[in-house]
Amino acid sequence: MAELTDTILLDVQTVQKHLDSIELHSISFQLTAGRKLAIIGESGSGKSSLLKIIGGLTAADSGQVLFQGKRVKGPEEVLLPGHPGIAYLSQHFELRNNYRMEELLEYGNQLNPAMMQDLIELCQIGHLLKRKNDTLSGGERQRIALAKLLLTKPALLLLDEPFSNLDMQHRQAIRDIVDGISNQLQITCIMVSHDPLDILPWANEVMVLEAGKLIQSGSPNQVYQFPVNSYAAGLLGEYTLANEALRSLFQLDPQIQFIRPAQVVLTEKGISAMMLSSRYCGGYTAYTFQTSAGQLLMHSTDHDLEEGKAYQLRIQSA
Repeated sequence: MAELTDTILLDVQTVQKHLDSIELHSISFQLTAGRKLAIIGESGSGKSSLLKIIGGLTAADSGQVLFQGKRVKGPEEVLLPGHPGIAYLSQHFELRNNYRMEELLEYGNQLNPAMMQDLIELCQIGHLLKRKNDTLSGGERQRIALAKLLLTKPALLLLDEPFSNLDMQHRQAIRDIVDGISNQLQITCIMVSHDPLDILPWANEVMVLEAGKLIQSGSPNQVYQFPVNSYAAGLLGEYTLANEALRSLFQLDPQIQFIRPAQVVLTEKGISAMMLSSRYCGGYTAYTFQTSAGQLLMHSTDHDLEEGKAYQLRIQSA
């Protein structure tokens, strides 16, 4: 597993950018080597624009990005857009046609044969090397594109919605590969995504962008359990707004603003609530209960609760 250090790899300083309807407002943060950062936000919040500025593919209007202590230059300042040591995988990645995959991977390869073989195994592409681009599925092409970037030995890997165009089977395969890359190759990663399943199990840190502003950052648990507003709460899953009546009924801390469904549990002695409706979600069932203080969402592995029946509930601490 990659060791986390105190070395500042990336320093983003008051970056601002206006692009059509997207505007970044004085974004600042630092990222230490070995960390895994997820950036979340709804469409138009500026996630991808920020990632491209970090990678040197788009110029900021003001502010700067320092990578390993050196300023990342914009595309107008360099012959080829991008910055040495930073690899960017777009959700619209492209591969050259009419080449065998082994030929594509040889271009720009900076790894010795043993390390290259390890990477091929990690990315699960050994069986694809003799094939051409037009014979591969979307998930297979994405694994090749990712391996091609990693062969350049980047210190920072930028992943822009890497799972968005994949079906469930390929999403899980790429998730496993990205997790392996983070842990085995000691590469610092920043991922942009809108899916909590991509973010929460993977990231060390989460940043929330709303309308181009950085409104919250912290560990996945902090951002999930203690979102700063309903926008941040909704990005990472369902919730019940903890109004004053609910807090009083369940004797909750006055500072609690949001209740996640997994915090609501059945108990023998608790608050009586009637089950209104249910949604089967595979590993759990999502229930809506009516309490005297309002409705409450609960996720439970007990799939047999009856509609219209009263149950006793309590709310666990986050």
